[in-house]
Amino acid sequence: MLLVRRSAVGLRFGGVARWGLRCLCSGDAAGRYRDTVLLPRTDFPMKVNGPNLLKREIQIQQKCGFDQLYTWQRQKKSKKEYCLHDGPPYANGDPHVGHALNKILKDIRNRFEVLRGRLVHYVPGWDCHGLPIELKALGDLETSELTPLQIRQKAREFAERAISQQRAAFQRWGVMADWDNCYYTFDGKYEAAQLKVFLEMHNKGLIYQDYKPVFWSPSSRTALAEAELEYNPEHVSRALYITFPLVTLPAKLAVKAENWGRVSALIWTTQPWTIPANEAVCYMPKVQYSVVKRADNEQLLLVATDRMNSLASKLGTDLESLGTFAGSDLEGGVCQHPTTPSKEVPLLPANHVTMTKGTGLVHTAPAHGMEDYSVATHFNLPVECIVDEEGRFTELAGAELQNKSVMTEGNAAVISMLQAAGAVVKEEDCVHSYPYDWRTKQPVVTRASKQWFINTASLKDKAKDALQKVRVIPESARSSLLAMLDRRTYWCISRQRSWGVPIPVFYHKETGEPLLNKHSVTHIAKVFSEKGSDSWWAEPVETFLTPEVLQKSKAGAVSDYVRGEDVLDIWFDSGVSWAAVLQESDPRADSYVEGKDQIGGWFQSSLLTSVAVRNKAPYKALVVHGFAVSERGEKMSKSIGNVVDPDVVINGGKDLSVCPPYGADVLRWWVAESNIFSEVQIGPNTLNAAKDSINKLRNTLRFLLANLQGFDPRSQAVDPKQMHYVDQYMLHQLREFSMKVTDAYNEFDNGRVIRLLQSFITRELSNFYFSIIKDRLYCDPEDSLGRRSCQTTLEEILDGVSRSIAPVLPHLAEEVYLHSPGHDEGDTLFRSGWIKTSYVWRKPGLEEAVEGACAIRDSFLSSIPGHNAAEYDLIIAIEPGLFFEIMESLQEEPTSTCSQLTELMMASRTTLTSSLPRDLPLDAVTSTGNFLINLEGGVIREESSYSVAAMPTSLSRCPRCRRYTADEPDCLCPRCQNVLENTK
Repeated sequence: MLLVRRSAVGLRFGGVARWGLRCLCSGDAAGRYRDTVLLPRTDFPMKVNGPNLLKREIQIQQKCGFDQLYTWQRQKKSKKEYCLHDGPPYANGDPHVGHALNKILKDIRNRFEVLRGRLVHYVPGWDCHGLPIELKALGDLETSELTPLQIRQKAREFAERAISQQRAAFQRWGVMADWDNCYYTFDGKYEAAQLKVFLEMHNKGLIYQDYKPVFWSPSSRTALAEAELEYNPEHVSRALYITFPLVTLPAKLAVKAENWGRVSALIWTTQPWTIPANEAVCYMPKVQYSVVKRADNEQLLLVATDRMNSLASKLGTDLESLGTFAGSDLEGGVCQHPTTPSKEVPLLPANHVTMTKGTGLVHTAPAHGMEDYSVATHFNLPVECIVDEEGRFTELAGAELQNKSVMTEGNAAVISMLQAAGAVVKEEDCVHSYPYDWRTKQPVVTRASKQWFINTASLKDKAKDALQKVRVIPESARSSLLAMLDRRTYWCISRQRSWGVPIPVFYHKETGEPLLNKHSVTHIAKVFSEKGSDSWWAEPVETFLTPEVLQKSKAGAVSDYVRGEDVLDIWFDSGVSWAAVLQESDPRADSYVEGKDQIGGWFQSSLLTSVAVRNKAPYKALVVHGFAVSERGEKMSKSIGNVVDPDVVINGGKDLSVCPPYGADVLRWWVAESNIFSEVQIGPNTLNAAKDSINKLRNTLRFLLANLQGFDPRSQAVDPKQMHYVDQYMLHQLREFSMKVTDAYNEFDNGRVIRLLQSFITRELSNFYFSIIKDRLYCDPEDSLGRRSCQTTLEEILDGVSRSIAPVLPHLAEEVYLHSPGHDEGDTLFRSGWIKTSYVWRKPGLEEAVEGACAIRDSFLSSIPGHNAAEYDLIIAIEPGLFFEIMESLQEEPTSTCSQLTELMMASRTTLTSSLPRDLPLDAVTSTGNFLINLEGGVIREESSYSVAAMPTSLSRCPRCRRYTADEPDCLCPRCQNVLENTK
């Protein structure tokens, strides 16, 4: 179908911003008829700013029952449900723009689903446990003087205050939710559901206790999972090249080494503090290795052949190869430990050795490295941790190092020991990415300790299979989800803190054996459901280890056991929310919607726990959005001063001239308009642009409302079959618009909704339809078919546009609805459904008629640049055929000043004929063109040519309608004369 150019019309005749009323009847003659023109009237304000805006939004929330909408829609009779499961925000501070981005994004989708008639299930929740809350709640208090229950009480009070503040903010933003039944991870019933999942996973052998290396935060004094780390790319480590003298040469080297002298294995490490814990040096079996001699001091070093050139550059000397051999030939070699001369460590094969950095030989400390531990397990090496919970060397490291911090003075002390032993070949600063505790922002260490783990290695394949059935938006995030799963071989779920859900285990006082089975955990869950997890510390052991539990567990006396002190990882807390919150009939959400940081967090923990228990994902779709950043793309920081407070955005700052109040709808527009799949920028310019966009929308809605004054669609609407073609055409355009908007909302593409809306308003309405219909609206008889036809279309457009933007701007949409005709007092938009369109609006030949006329008009306008089309008469010549017949449907008589064709041309008078007359006036301007008719899906295709002759009209300007349709100057045109005669 022909794409019709409409921009010229808006420029030539003005858009919606200029209603054209003040000048419509200007002049002495026109003034006599001013009161006879049907001027637009409405009390809907063009702009609402400042305190009045805030007052108005609150009034609308109250009058339209924003707080009752969720309950109302849940009580409807509908077979279709939509469940968006809320990822719980952390209850540790004030609401911020990240919350706004996430909660509003969810609310837009939920409100869209409510309008479509689905029953929305959306229970907001909060993640209430964990170290950040504990640290903030305790502040500078000396924790050693507090009992676990005292710590928990202070943490709970802090979390409850944060929840109260966040909930109030979310409601002010217009978020619709089940606010009376929120979920909290510190609620007893939630904790009981969590323990049930824990038990099922334990029964399947997926949860176990072991002594192995974990990420350990000395600043928090607890183990951490991968999801609780953030990597600092600017971390600086003191890196060393260290020699391990070979005291026993591998058998296959001994033959070649008779004349070599002493050979040392050369390793590279960025963590010298781990050297005292070394138990082996690893090599890659399938890689070539060489013994090289330094040109500067004739030192003999064993290194990977591929690393020779890089090492020569690093050491600043040439390296001469004395012999090259396969890595597998290193089997049987033994090295002397550099800081403990009496200790010997073997050369061992390992697949984690790489050739990208270092020497191709890797120092191995089983208690302080994940891959190192795997080597130790395979070769039965000792796993001795030499670091305590505070990150200091223990006595196992020796008296010279004991009590020194491994990250500071302890590391320096080890370097000094290595230098004294002559083992340091080179020392340098190394800037690299290093894991930090995401809460304290301090570096972590890898440290072996006895912890509880989930065997994610056995779940990964199932999780990947389940993920293949999940829709991921954007699809590019799927690879990140899979990569995160691959990196996680196990998940440490125990934490050495007080504020959390206790791991439901008792230990035998003498043997240390854990007591954990279905009988004990089921009973503990029951107690938690009734009394909460505080009971773990408040109640005696007998409350949990009842005689019945002990008997079924085949355990000894209750006095033989002591309760465990570890709590569960908060990612396990929130990761089982599907079991505690989703409906039992189908505990699988339609959507999870969170930021990209949850790829390795809540998305993953929810997937792993659900797959472990039910062999399926807890969600059908994942929506992954970006972070809110400043307008410069910078991360928000109080120190930089670029933090945007959503409360200030809505209510204004201390200086309203600098930080004016924008209201909630501007914040919501910002979310909708942004590309949420990348970083989302916000700042004064962004907010001002959002405000301007909403004001332009208000102006369009006001124009629509003003021209519907006195119109009741329930009794005065015109049947589509009787409507003007252009009115029907606009209904067809509205239907196309609504289908595209519906698709965009379904894709979580709110930005496309905004673009579609702005395009529809600018291109279809302001620049086209509004310019064409003003004469009919203002000057035709009030009850005429033509005017009522136009009003019928305007009412449908008002309703469609209001509903299309309602999920984004609920306050504005409801305000418009309060002013709209056709419904009863007390009705609200959100209780009345989605955009209502009809297939009958798509009439065969309708598009061809209007777009064909528009094509002719474009030819006409391009032939009179800079002139007013209303001052011209037109002769349109179309050769006989289908196109001529279609144009005849717009103008039955040969010549007319008030036909539908003349209205579309916006000319004075139009003549439709099969050929141009030969005796055209000298001032006539002609143009030609072609139009392709495409009917019934391409079954009927016909290209027709047309010619247009435009000449200055001989008619005069009517003082009432301002059109050049009067026979004499200062006289009414026949149409206006007839209107006035019939209104006397």
